[in-house]
Amino acid sequence: MSEIRLNKFIASMTDISRRGADKLIEQGKVSINGRKATVGMTVNDNDEVVVDGNPLGHNTKKVILAFYKPVGVTVSKKDDHAKVLIGDIIDYPLPLTYAGRLDKDSEGLILLTNDGDLINDLMKGANHHEKEYVVKLDKKPEDGAISRLEKGVYLPELKVKTRPCKIKKISDKEFMMVITQGLNRQIRRMWALEGCKVIKLKRTRIENIKLGGLKTGQYRELSPDEETKLRSIITKN
Repeated sequence: MSEIRLNKFIASMTDISRRGADKLIEQGKVSINGRKATVGMTVNDNDEVVVDGNPLGHNTKKVILAFYKPVGVTVSKKDDHAKVLIGDIIDYPLPLTYAGRLDKDSEGLILLTNDGDLINDLMKGANHHEKEYVVKLDKKPEDGAISRLEKGVYLPELKVKTRPCKIKKISDKEFMMVITQGLNRQIRRMWALEGCKVIKLKRTRIENIKLGGLKTGQYRELSPDEETKLRSIITKN
């Protein structure tokens, strides 16, 4: 029967860092088998760990949901300025955490899971995970704009250059984009450099997982084939 440090276990089951887990333990928000935990403790497969009221059993079923986030919903656990948080509109029997973000004004695919390792892997920018979007602009971009953006552009607000991306024209004002970063409002900032405003941004794919026929506010569990392929892609990265 294997033993694992409590903070490492919490980090593997959630998006909480080990340091964050230690803080929760110090605040008395973590229990093992009904008793308050202390920093440095270990757990095994038979222990029941509860973090801030949420059970994190070793044998808890790993779930991955594909969710169509509506415009106006903030992807955050807590935001005093947000009118609607993602947790307010997801009704699921297990506590789930978002694996990646999508700004309030955008819509489309978000993955939700209780698999901490998967969350960490998907949110690491260094892993170059593909994300596909449909972008609608306020006007037709100038000649050469697509080529410039595809090569990568410097975003002065973030002091970083974007990675090369793929852009396919759908119409004069609508484009499909595939990026491998998750910089803050990245696509909006990129097009702003070309004098264009993004008036609609919809994420349609994360790696092999597609939005498909989901309607705004709906979710579905990934099929076994989808999950297997997703985990295979992440392992290769």
